[in-house]
Amino acid sequence: MISRIKEVIAHYKLTDRAFAIKCGIKQNTLSRQLNGVSEISISTINAILDNYDDISAEWLFRGKGEMLISKNQSKDENTERISRLVDTIATLQGTINEQAKTIQVYEDKVRKLNGELTLLKNERKNG
Repeated sequence: MISRIKEVIAHYKLTDRAFAIKCGIKQNTLSRQLNGVSEISISTINAILDNYDDISAEWLFRGKGEMLISKNQSKDENTERISRLVDTIATLQGTINEQAKTIQVYEDKVRKLNGELTLLKNERKNG
C-alpha cells in the first residue's frame, strides 16, 4: 500500500508535505507511514479517498484494477441517474395531466351548476 500511496503522490506531482496538508494529515505521521516505521492507518486511507475522489478504493486497498476511477464509469453512473430522473419526470407529468383532466371536469360541473343556479334565481324572481 505504501507504494500505491507514493504513486498517488507522484501522479498529482505533489511533495509528501503538500500531500499531507491536502489530506489533513500531519506530515510526520505520513512520513512515518510511508517509511514503514508505522502502519498505514485507516484514517490516512480515508483522508486520501475523501480528498481524491477519482482514486479507486479497490486499487488503494488491494492493488486491483486501475488507480483512477474510469471516467466512463462516472459517465455510466450519470447516464443512469439522468435516465431515472427522466422516468420520474415522465411519471410526474402523467400525474399532472390526470389532475388537469380532473380539474377540467370539476370546472365544467361548476359552470353547469352556476348556470342552473342562475335559472333557479330567475324563476324565483319571475314566479
